[in-house]
Amino acid sequence: MIGVGSVAVTIPFGIVFIFSGLLINLIRAICLATVRPESKRAFRKMNGAVGELLWLQLVWLMECWAGLKIELHTDPETYELMGKEHALFMPNHPSDVDILTTWLLARRVGCLRSALMVLKKSFQYLPIFGWATWFSEFVFLDRRWDKDEGKLKDCPRPFWLTIFVEGTRMNPEKLKSAQDFATLKGLPLPMNCMIPRTKGFVSAVKHMRSFVPALYDVKLAIPKGQATPSLLRLLDGQPSVVKVHVKRYPMEKLPDTDASIAQWCRDKFAEKDEMLDQGLANGRFKDEGDNLCRAINVLTIWFPRLWSCILSWDLRTLPKLSPLSTWEGTSVIVAGLACVAMFVHVLIEYSKPSLKKPGDALDN
Repeated sequence: MIGVGSVAVTIPFGIVFIFSGLLINLIRAICLATVRPESKRAFRKMNGAVGELLWLQLVWLMECWAGLKIELHTDPETYELMGKEHALFMPNHPSDVDILTTWLLARRVGCLRSALMVLKKSFQYLPIFGWATWFSEFVFLDRRWDKDEGKLKDCPRPFWLTIFVEGTRMNPEKLKSAQDFATLKGLPLPMNCMIPRTKGFVSAVKHMRSFVPALYDVKLAIPKGQATPSLLRLLDGQPSVVKVHVKRYPMEKLPDTDASIAQWCRDKFAEKDEMLDQGLANGRFKDEGDNLCRAINVLTIWFPRLWSCILSWDLRTLPKLSPLSTWEGTSVIVAGLACVAMFVHVLIEYSKPSLKKPGDALDN
C-alpha cells in the first residue's frame, strides 16, 4: 500500500501527468494534421520535442521522487558512442519498470526523445501513455517491419530501439516454467533470465542491419539486498538501485542466416545469465569499472514542479474561483481523483506479467 505522504505527492503528480498528457497528445495530433503534410522532418522534430516533456515527468518520478539510482558500466569507447548512433538495445527484463529504467538511461546520454521500443500492440491503446507511444512512432508487434524500417531510417536523431527478447518480465513462476522447458529441450538452465523468444529479434536484425551500426547487449541487475523496483514502489517514493552493464557489438559482425542469428541471441542470453549470476553473487559485474552515468538535466527536476506550482498558485490566489467553493466543483475534483486512481490502477495491472504455458517460453 502507498503511504499517506506519498499519496499527497502522487495524486497531484497524477493530475498534472493526466492533464499535461492530454494537452501534449492534443498538440501532437494538431501537428500531425497540419505540419506533417508539409514537412515530415519538421513534424518529427516538433513531435519529439513535445513528447519528451511527458517522458521527463516520468524520469522525475523515478529519480527525484523515488530515488531510483542507475549505475552504468561499460567501456569508454561504447560510452562515448551511446546516444550518438542508431542502436538496437537488447536488455533482460527483471522488473515491471524496465521501460522507465531504459528511458532514465537514455536521458543521461541525451537521446530520451528518440528512445523507442518494441511493445505489445495493445499498449498503444492505453490512455495518454499508450497514445504517446503511438505518436512517438514506437514499434508495435503484428505490424509490418518494412513500414517501420522506413520510419526508422528517416529518424532525424540517433535512436535506441529497445526489444525485450524474453517477451515478458521475469518472476519466480515464469522462471520455473522456463527452467522446466529448458530441461525438456536440453537447453542451458536459466537462473537469472528467461529463454529468449528469437523470432522478433531475428526480424529486427535483418531489417535494421543496413542502417543501424550497433547492437547493445544490456544486463540489468538488482544488487543483492536491494528491492526489485516496481511501479508501486516508485509511486510510494521507495528507492532502488539498478546496475546496468552494456557491451557493444557491431551489427555487421552478427551472423547472416535466420537460424544463426537466433542461436547467437540464445548464446548471448546464456552469457548474460552467467554474468548476472556472478554479478548478483559478488555485488559487481566482472570488469565492472566506474559508474559512468552523467548528471541529469535540471529541467527534469523542475518541469513537473513548475506545473504543480501553477496549479497550486491558481488555488491560492483565486480562492473565490476555487472548485472547492461549490458542491459542483468538489464533485469534479473527486471525479478527477477517481480518474487518477483508476489510471494508476490500470498501469499497475498492465505492468504485471501474464501467465503462459511452459512451451511458450521459446518462440523461434
